[in-house]
Amino acid sequence: MLMITVRICNKWFMSKVLIVDDDQLFRELLKEALEFEGHEVASAENGLAALALLEYSHPDIILLDIMMPELDGFGLLAARKDQTPVIVISAIDTEDDRIKGYELGADDFLTKPFSIKELLVRMVALQRRVELTRAENVAEATSINNEITFDDMQYSVSIASREVVLTQTEFKLFKYLFERKGKVITKQELQRSVLQKDLGQFDRNLDMHISNTRRKLADTQLPKTLINTVRGQGYSFAS
Repeated sequence: MLMITVRICNKWFMSKVLIVDDDQLFRELLKEALEFEGHEVASAENGLAALALLEYSHPDIILLDIMMPELDGFGLLAARKDQTPVIVISAIDTEDDRIKGYELGADDFLTKPFSIKELLVRMVALQRRVELTRAENVAEATSINNEITFDDMQYSVSIASREVVLTQTEFKLFKYLFERKGKVITKQELQRSVLQKDLGQFDRNLDMHISNTRRKLADTQLPKTLINTVRGQGYSFAS
C-alpha cells in the first residue's frame, strides 16, 4: 500500500527509476506517483524481466521487491552486473533479510507500506552518497592521469605503478579513449575505429569490453571512473 503525499516542488531530484515488483497494482500506483514527481519510470514484474531491461536500459536507481516468481530480489542482486543503486521495498522486515540484502549489494531498505515522501527523501539521500563517491573517484582518476604508460606489445597499461593486463581489444579501446581524454567519444566512432565494424541496434560487444576493462581496473584497486559513461552519447576518459 502507498500512503498519499503532496508534491514539494523543486525539492526532489529527477531521475530514471526502475521498479521491480510482481504486484501490478503496486507498480502502477508507484509509477504514477513517481512520474507525478517528475521521474522517468520503467517497471518489471520479476528479476528476470529486470535483468533483460538492464541489458539496454541504465536507470539511476532501482526499487526492488524481494518476494517475486521466477527470480526474486535476492537473485537479481546476485545476478546483476551493473552497480546501479538499489532500495529494497518489501513487506519482509526481518534482520536476516535486511542483512542478506545489504550483503548482496542493496543500498537501503524500506518496508511496505511506506509514504512516497519518505521514499523520495531516501532516494535523494542515496543519490547524494552516490554522487559524492563518484566525485571522489573522478578526483582520484584525475590525479593519476599523468601516470599512465602503455605497453603495445603486452597489451598492458601501467597506472600509478600498477599494471593492468588487458585483451587486445580492451587495450585499443582504453588507449583510444585516453588519447582523446576530455572528449566524449560516441559508441559509433568506437565501433568503427576500434572494433572495425558498424554498431548494430542490439550489439552489446562494445559495452561488454568497456565493462570488462572497468572490472580489471577495480580488481587492481584503480577507479573504474577512468572510463566514464556519458548517457545517451558514449564514453569519455577522465581528464
